Amino acid sequence: MSDALSDPAKAWIGGLAVGLIFGAFAQSSRFCLRSACIEFWRGNLGPKVAVWLFVFGTALFAVQALMADGRLPETEIRQLSAAGTMSGAILGGLMFGVGMILARGCASRLLVLSATGNLRALVTGLLVTVVAQAALTGVLSPAREALSAWWIVGPETRNLMLHLPAGGGLVLGAGTVILALALAWRHRLAWTTVVASALVGGSVAAGWAFTAALAEVAFDPVPVGSVTFTGPSADTLMALITMPALEPEFGLGLVPGVFAGSFLMSVGRREFKVQTFDAQSGMRRYLAGAVLMGFGGMLAGGCAVGAGITGGSVMSATAWVALLAMWIGAGAADALIDRRGVAGAAGAAPVTRSPI
Repeated sequence: MSDALSDPAKAWIGGLAVGLIFGAFAQSSRFCLRSACIEFWRGNLGPKVAVWLFVFGTALFAVQALMADGRLPETEIRQLSAAGTMSGAILGGLMFGVGMILARGCASRLLVLSATGNLRALVTGLLVTVVAQAALTGVLSPAREALSAWWIVGPETRNLMLHLPAGGGLVLGAGTVILALALAWRHRLAWTTVVASALVGGSVAAGWAFTAALAEVAFDPVPVGSVTFTGPSADTLMALITMPALEPEFGLGLVPGVFAGSFLMSVGRREFKVQTFDAQSGMRRYLAGAVLMGFGGMLAGGCAVGAGITGGSVMSATAWVALLAMWIGAGAADALIDRRGVAGAAGAAPVTRSPI
């Protein structure tokens, strides 16, 4: 059966399978960088931070184990073997962090939520993909290229493993998981949430392992990569609009896989519920957040998962810088917009916050 499939078709099936795992368990664990950032910057290392640390730590440890075992060669990883933009990581990460606070979810969270009936997330996510495509090849691409060119770094700078002792990534991943376990114990996090979080991180490692193994035996070129959303979501949308027949690839399987996994999990857990924009949720902040995330994600080289988890797991310096910038941008936006808004409304009328 494997011989009857083309290499792109195998990549698509692999992306679909990884997406199903990611979508299902991201929904059940409530994995969300925005929620973790809000907890952290408000001085609470709570369950949302624990979930995020489980995902990040599991992905980092598993991917570093793959690299140490030789199953994921550094030379095949674009984030380590090619030049990158540090200015793009900083500016794009800051923009993305602000955007996910405004939109009440990052790109991956919006995709997961849209499958549960959240029409706010669906509309916002569609705008993210349109702006991302405009930043990649459209009217916004000159601005992205100009900002990216401010500070270019080569592979020797971008590869953090060249500056760490052997096994440093494994130790860092194990330490992150231990910290997540301590927080989970402190907050009595359900074991099902712990397992689900670990499976989300494991899906990132599975993506790297699958594409690396396929690239080694494929006749057609297969890019080595894993879970990311800004680029693949834009590619999927544009392909559906402009191409009568889609050329299968990993990213084009990933996006519908995540949607399907989240949908099935939400239906199975009786969490599917249609939600729309209303007076409490507003609409302008979602649209502004979508624009910032679409452009910022392309400028930073990935979203909160693509750069932050997938890129971070291979110890790419630009990915780590982008992730740090996202945390800083999210913290600033939460302090200046949400917390200040709540403080200003205190005493006048109760403030009702719409869920994500």
